[in-house]
Amino acid sequence: MIESWVEAGKIPGAVIGIQAGHRHKWQAAYGSASLDTIFDAASLTKVVVTLPAIMQLVQTGRLSLQDSIQQYIPEFRHSEVTIEHCLRHVSGLPSVLPDFRERYSPIDIQQIFALELEFSPGERVQYSDIGMVLVGWIVSRLTQQSLDEFAHESIFQPLGMTDSYFNPPAALRERIAPTEWDGEKYLLGEVHDETCYRLGGVAGSAGLFTTVEDLAKYAKAWLDPEGNPLLSKSIMDACTHSVYNGRGIGWQVQEGPESMLSCGPHWPIGSFGHTGYTGTSLWIDPVHDLSVVFLTNAVHLGRDNEMREMRPILHETVRAVFAK
Repeated sequence: MIESWVEAGKIPGAVIGIQAGHRHKWQAAYGSASLDTIFDAASLTKVVVTLPAIMQLVQTGRLSLQDSIQQYIPEFRHSEVTIEHCLRHVSGLPSVLPDFRERYSPIDIQQIFALELEFSPGERVQYSDIGMVLVGWIVSRLTQQSLDEFAHESIFQPLGMTDSYFNPPAALRERIAPTEWDGEKYLLGEVHDETCYRLGGVAGSAGLFTTVEDLAKYAKAWLDPEGNPLLSKSIMDACTHSVYNGRGIGWQVQEGPESMLSCGPHWPIGSFGHTGYTGTSLWIDPVHDLSVVFLTNAVHLGRDNEMREMRPILHETVRAVFAK
C-alpha cells in the first residue's frame, strides 16, 4: 500500500515502525527514505517533548496543571488561562499568529503575550500552537534550560533516543529528509514550521527532528509505564484517561467509532496519538500493546496533499494485521 502511494506521487518516501507487544517489531522504508532517515516531526514535538517535559515538572511538584500561564510568564495578559487549558487545546488562544506564514521576518514576542482570546478557556477545543509555545517557555523558565537542552537530558538520553534533535547538526545533513520548497530551495535540516523557525528552531509546538527507531522507543515508554524512566504510571494515565472532546492532556484520544481521528474509526477506545503537519504520526493502542510510527514528508510535494485521508487507511490496515 505504501509503495503504491510513493509510485502515485502522493509521498516521496516513508518509514513505518510497528511494535506489537513483545511479539513483533517491524520497520520498513519506502521510496527516498531509509530506516535511519531523520524527519522533521513537526507537531509530534508537542507530545514527544513538551508534554513529558511539563509533566516531569508536575511529577516533581514544581508546578500544577491548574497553575495559570501568567504565574510563570507575567507578560502574558490572560490570568484565567492555565497550563492544562493549553495542553488540552481549550485555552481560547488563536491557533497561530496572524503572520504565521512570514517565515523569514523577525518575530515580535510581545505579539504573543498580547493576543486576544477567541473564546473563554474551557469552552471548546481549538488546536493552538501558541498555547504549546507558552508551555515550552514555562519549562525553560523553571529549569533555567532551553527546551532542547532539557529534552536532551531528561527525555532523549534516559530513553536512548540518540537520533533526536532540535536544529540538527550539519554533519547529519545527508540523513535528513528535505521538506518544502521555500521558493529558492528545499528546506533541509531547518524546521518547516514558520513560527518555530522564527523562534530559533526550538519551540513547544514544533522543532523536533527524529527517526522511526527513536519514536518507537518513546512509544514503548507509554506502553510500559511501569518500566520506563520518563514518567510515573499515574501521570501517564492522567494524560490519556481524562478526555474532553477527544483531547486528553497533550494527546488526541479515541472515544469511539464516531471519532474523526487519524487512527481510523476501529481503533479501540482509549487509543491515543498525535500527528505532525509534515506528514508524521504516532498512534498507541494500549489494549493490544500496539504502536505505529509513520514518518514521511508529504509537504515535499506541496501543502495540498492527501495525508489526512491516507492516515486512517494506514492505521486501519495495521490494526487489522497486528491487533489480534
